[in-house]
Amino acid sequence: MPKLQEVGERLAEEWVSARRGPASSDVPQPHELRASDADRERVAQVLQDAHADGRLALDELEERLGVLYAARTLGELAALTTDLLPAEEQPLNLDGRPVSAIFKKEQRGGRWVVPAELGVTAMFGTTKLDFRDAILQNHRIIINATLVFGGLEIHVPEGLEVIRVAKDKTVRLTKQPTEPGAPVVEVRTTNFAGEVKVKEPPRRKRRR
Repeated sequence: MPKLQEVGERLAEEWVSARRGPASSDVPQPHELRASDADRERVAQVLQDAHADGRLALDELEERLGVLYAARTLGELAALTTDLLPAEEQPLNLDGRPVSAIFKKEQRGGRWVVPAELGVTAMFGTTKLDFRDAILQNHRIIINATLVFGGLEIHVPEGLEVIRVAKDKTVRLTKQPTEPGAPVVEVRTTNFAGEVKVKEPPRRKRRR
């Protein structure tokens, strides 16, 4: 099974690369995006926790906090915690590589940068993408999904529309209304017995 999974992942990467168009030089890379105050506070909390449990000395904490509050980009912030937490627990995820689930379940969520175009593969597995706390690199995100007896599960916040394009047919997957000009996730699927599910937040009750 491990060898079959490895072959599947390699084929998936080649397939995604073949479908991906040339990268636009006008779109900033995830590490080049500007950091917000909320992002700084996330990283500051990790640094303070590391000092509290002895992983950072006081002078190291002060040095990193100085860099933190002078930082302008997400890349500068992410570099401050790489030696403090495993990859899946980092306060910022700048990994824009394709997501592949071959005979397993893979997910990406938390505070992550969604690239303008993302390759997703699910072969006898499930890929979960959580956009509820994500940073969208573009107003329109394109997901090139290859699904072979696999599934793609997308969690969205209010105001984010998801559409599916397959064989020149477009279907709106989100049920709740969005404002004109709202950001859109366009899922382009090539599938064989594959499924795309969208999880939306509960509807707010209207005040009488």
